[in-house]
Amino acid sequence: MNDKLLKLIEVNPKVMFGKPVVKGTRIPVDLILERLSYGSSEKEIMESYPNITKKAIQACLWYAALQIRNENIYSIAS
Repeated sequence: MNDKLLKLIEVNPKVMFGKPVVKGTRIPVDLILERLSYGSSEKEIMESYPNITKKAIQACLWYAALQIRNENIYSIAS
């Protein structure tokens, strides 16, 4: 299922300067995440952006989780 979700996210240098977006739109993943962080519901987001589905919102969350999971953490010596 998670691979299916990732197919809903697109990174294309010709769309929004290569920022990750919901596939087939110009709606950046970070915009959806920001709206969720402000407390917007999935319903409110889908009403504001009719091209966004519940699955697309889940895909944005999954994409963000993978980005954080794959982050390299380096310890800085004091």
